[in-house]
Amino acid sequence: MVAESERYRRVVAEVAVLYDWIDMQLQQDRDLAGTCAACGACCNFAGYDHLLFVTPPELIYLAAKLDASNLKQMPGDRCPYQEDERCTIHRHRFTGCRIFCCDGDQEFQAELTETVLRKLKSICRRYEVPYQYADLATALTTFPTGTCPSAAGPCPEDRRD
Repeated sequence: MVAESERYRRVVAEVAVLYDWIDMQLQQDRDLAGTCAACGACCNFAGYDHLLFVTPPELIYLAAKLDASNLKQMPGDRCPYQEDERCTIHRHRFTGCRIFCCDGDQEFQAELTETVLRKLKSICRRYEVPYQYADLATALTTFPTGTCPSAAGPCPEDRRD
């Protein structure tokens, strides 16, 4: 059996590969993907009338990149990582943030999302991480940083920024 810290390091590495793959898919299908104006409208979940759903591998990845102690709670209807209309975690943003674009083709986004969710579920199965698809506020509140040693700080090699 793989040690817990190594297991989470592998999750972080696989999510990084997945994020690169998503970015490549979006570049290949620019007309369908749309063009993000970086206006921040979609980060105001209530104003845009939607929710952002995330999975444990995405949170493990973000915790490793930010240090788990820097994960923010979501007290309102706006993403806690948006400051002054800008994303403060853009490089490490969640899959939904990568895929969704206001002027993108909804069918393209839905199909890509389903493919990505299958890949995230596979990561969870491989590394024995319980799968949960939860809205961002719930996910941030319930994320067990104490069970994720590599995301909780002792792995500086996880944080390259």
